Amino acid sequence: MNPFPSSLDEVNLVGKLADLKESHYLQSLLISALIDTLMDKGIITAEELALRAHQLDLAATPHPLNPIS
Repeated sequence: MNPFPSSLDEVNLVGKLADLKESHYLQSLLISALIDTLMDKGIITAEELALRAHQLDLAATPHPLNPIS
């Protein structure tokens, strides 16, 4: 097996990266539209959204004294 990627492997990698970037963009666009709609309808405020994002971040981040093993 050749340890060096072929030109075709590199083209495939670039294509996968482009697909991933497009998918990320579309997901970000949808989330932004959803947030704007919820705020426009008065269902959620910017402060509530920021608080919830902070809570989720804390829950997903391990405490330095209790790292994930």
